[in-house]
Amino acid sequence: MATSDELAQIDISKEEKDKLVAEVMCYVLFKMHQNSDCPIKREELTGIVTKNYRQRALPTLIINETKDRLAATFGYEMRELQRTRAPATRSGRPSQPQLNVEAKSYVLISNLDPEVYSKYVEDKGAAHLSSFAFAVIRTIHLAGGKMPEEDLWHQLKRVGLNENDETHPVLGNNKQKLEHLVQQRLVWLLYRFP
Repeated sequence: MATSDELAQIDISKEEKDKLVAEVMCYVLFKMHQNSDCPIKREELTGIVTKNYRQRALPTLIINETKDRLAATFGYEMRELQRTRAPATRSGRPSQPQLNVEAKSYVLISNLDPEVYSKYVEDKGAAHLSSFAFAVIRTIHLAGGKMPEEDLWHQLKRVGLNENDETHPVLGNNKQKLEHLVQQRLVWLLYRFP
């Protein structure tokens, strides 16, 4: 919680701060529901805050307050993710041990008791899609983080997932499921196809 001294330094009233926190909370909850737990970039949240305010320290204050309110109100932890990657040379291999820091993003993680979460929140009907996503991400990761789509299907075929199978007993149309993962940025965000 921001103290009155912090608010005075930033030149914002408690009501304005509460309104911004509520806007960011709504945005985070909506995006997490809409995009099936796809990470939200910090710059998106900062954009909400800086739309009408130019104070430099305000986005950090609002995001931290949002984290506290999400935990207290909904039982969600808003966890910050920060990915790093080695810069690549033309050959695709790291040139030096230096790491490039990519933009920060956030995900919501439930703090509910696992039994309560399983009973009231977890969608057991979507477990097959999570397993498929894991298989795809694992395969791409083991290939070095990039892989042509035809090579991916070749590897998935080894575990019984054929690209042309439109009547898989659990997934249905396999190719559509992969396209769904790409659209949700579950695959594209982590590992981009060349």
